Order: sequence, then structure tokens, then C-alpha cells
Amino acid sequence: MENSNQIYNAYLESSGVSIDSRSIKKGSLFFALKGPNFDGNQFAKDALKKGASYVVVDDPNSLEINDNIFLVEDSLNELQKLALHHRKELKIPIIAITGSNGKTTTKELIREVLSQKFLVHSTYGNMNNHIGVPITLLQISKNHEVAIIEMGASHQKEIEKLCSIAQPNWGYITNFGKAHLEGFGSEEGVIIGKSELYEYLGKNNGRILVNKDDLIQVEKTKKYTRSLFGSKSECDIKIEYLESKNGLTVGFKKHVFKSPIYGNYNFVNIAAALSFGILFEVDLDKIQKAIASYDSKNNRSEKIIINKTPFILDAYNANPTSMSVALDSFCHKYSTNNLVILGDMFELGKQTSTEHENILNKCLSLGITKIFTIGSKFMSTKVNNKRIKKFANIEQFIVSFAKFKIHFESVLIKGSRSMKLEKLIPFFKSL
Repeated sequence: MENSNQIYNAYLESSGVSIDSRSIKKGSLFFALKGPNFDGNQFAKDALKKGASYVVVDDPNSLEINDNIFLVEDSLNELQKLALHHRKELKIPIIAITGSNGKTTTKELIREVLSQKFLVHSTYGNMNNHIGVPITLLQISKNHEVAIIEMGASHQKEIEKLCSIAQPNWGYITNFGKAHLEGFGSEEGVIIGKSELYEYLGKNNGRILVNKDDLIQVEKTKKYTRSLFGSKSECDIKIEYLESKNGLTVGFKKHVFKSPIYGNYNFVNIAAALSFGILFEVDLDKIQKAIASYDSKNNRSEKIIINKTPFILDAYNANPTSMSVALDSFCHKYSTNNLVILGDMFELGKQTSTEHENILNKCLSLGITKIFTIGSKFMSTKVNNKRIKKFANIEQFIVSFAKFKIHFESVLIKGSRSMKLEKLIPFFKSL
């Protein structure tokens, strides 16, 4: 078995770490990871042929061991050990972001703000798990001055594990919501699991940014070193949330920060980014520029105009909490002749049926003109109304909708990633 120092030296000589033999970068260090339906050891030889300088395997039968091939007990564990080794070599602040909703948007906003003063590295996309976090850490170079690490979890002890690898010295939790209830067991389980970030920072003299308007988080962090932001008095950073016809606006002291992004639920995400900018002493004028330049994409609260009709595409993820706030925000801005298209929510365990029915009842109480649902979980609900029409899948929806001779002034599309509701956009453009 190979010494971890040898692997770290190989990493320093390499062009970076890879876990996918299909997209090997010349000179890279390839880790042969295992999954439910694949074994990376089978592709180690291919990785070398495609230009990898080194490979790490945990199957002694996969390749003949030589100076370019490291045999270890467990490739994933070795990847995580390598990331930890690299983290200890870094002398920069690392900000950890977790929460039930809004992690990626908040991370990207913070990156835009801090990039006005520092060379920042952040998690790409949503590579926020036990594989993505180590890879993100290993992408940090000696030139970077700040790193932002997004951390996702569906069970307790996952955030604790990710913190032990990334060793953050700053942290922020966006919120506690009804996400991954199947794994966490309950909302209280979510709070316990996400708060593992607070526990790590508290034990390691880290600093925490806390939304003062979130009473649970205020209580959870009262014994830790923290900075409070929010609309309430007695905040370290007092922020005003202002109404805006086009996007969102927040105020701090005499400065106004305008953002083009949609959805009132993004007020807090903007405020958190502004707060990090203040704490890291970024010039306020530069923070204004950063917030104004960032617009949400990739199916996250994305506003698309089709034949003069605004479509809000929020199909990157969905859980009962994010679904509820998305509906509230949509109806606040578009209150008449509106349509919502909702896709199934996943990982809700025993609460699946109840939570889907709660969402339909909320739609009815908000007075939404028409409610279309897609997926078997909404199909099986017992909530029925003339304003509700349920479809088993996207294909069935498209065939049926094409027959309707109706026009709506606004449309919200919201569902879990696996529902792929973004496929509806080309359809609506074709009408």
C-alpha cells in the first residue's frame, strides 16, 4: 500500500485530480472510485492511455503496480485524505455554506462579492458531497485567497464528515427546511444535521454568519462567535429589504444594492452575500457592482419571457419548504390569471403523500388560477379541484396541453431535478 505523502507529491506534480476516465486532462491524477453501478478500477488503464500521469486504485488485479500506479485500501478514503492534506497546506479562509434551500445561489452571490477584492475559488455547480468537497479543495491553488465550499447532506453526520475534511473557519447556514426528510427523519433531524457546521466551528474557533430573523438559528448559535445580519434591530449588520418591480433591492446604511434575480426568498441570500462582503471589508461600491451583475441561471428561479409571458423556471430542485416559498413569491408578484406547473418532490419518506397534498392545498388557498402537476406522487394525492389537473409524466402533459386554447399572464414551473421540467420550455416556445 502506498504512502499518502507519495500520493500528495504526485498530486503536486499533476495537472489536477480526475475521477472520470471519459474526460481525462493530460497529466492528471486519476482516482478509481466505486459506485453502485460502476467500478473505476476497470477504467484505470484507459485513464493512463488518455494521458493521466498517475492513477490511484484499490483493486490489486486492475493494473500491474508501478511508479505511476498507487494501490490503496480504499480510493475514496484516499481522495478525502489527500484533500485534507492539501487543506492543511492552505493558509486561507474557507467559508462553508450549507442549508436546506438556497445554498448554490448564496454561494455564487458570495463569490461574486468577494471576487471584487480577492482571488476566490468556490464549489463548481453543486459538487457538495463526500466526493465533490474533496475535489473542490484539491482545485484550490496557492494563488487563491479565499475559498467557498458548499456542503450538502441527506443524513446526520454528513456535514460533520465534510467539515473534518474542509476544516472551514467561517460558516453560514441558509435555512432549516423540509428537505431530505427520508434521510434526516424529521425537521428536527434536519436542524441537528445542518447544525453540525455550527458545532465544528464552535470547537475550532471559527466564525459564523447568522440571519437574525431566523430565531432557531439565533438560538443555535448563541454560545458561538457570530455576526448577526437581518432586518431586525440589534443586528451587527442591519439590512433593509425593499420592494422592486424588476428584481430585488436591499439597503445598508445609505447604500442601495439592486439585484436582477427573481423571488422574495432571495432577499436573504443577497443580504448574506452583502454581509460577507462587509465582514471581509470589500468596498461597498464594488459590492453594489457584484450584486447587480449576478443573475440566476441553470433552472434556478430563472425568468424567461415567451411570447411576452413571464415564465419562472425553478426546476433545479424542490422540497416542501422551497416549493412553499416559491409559490408565495410567485403569487405576490403575479396574482391574476396565473398558472403553476409542479413536479414531484423526492426523499420525503413517510411524509411524501402529506407534503404533496399540503402543497396542493396551499395552491388552492393562494387562489392560483390553474394548477398542473406532473408525476406519480402528485397523481396519487387525494386533493381534487376543478383548478387542478394531474399528469403522470411530461409527455402526457405536453399532449394534453397542446389541446388547450388558454392563455396565462404568468407561469411558474417548479419541481425536483429528476423531473427535468426544463424540457417544458422548448415546448412552450414552440406553441
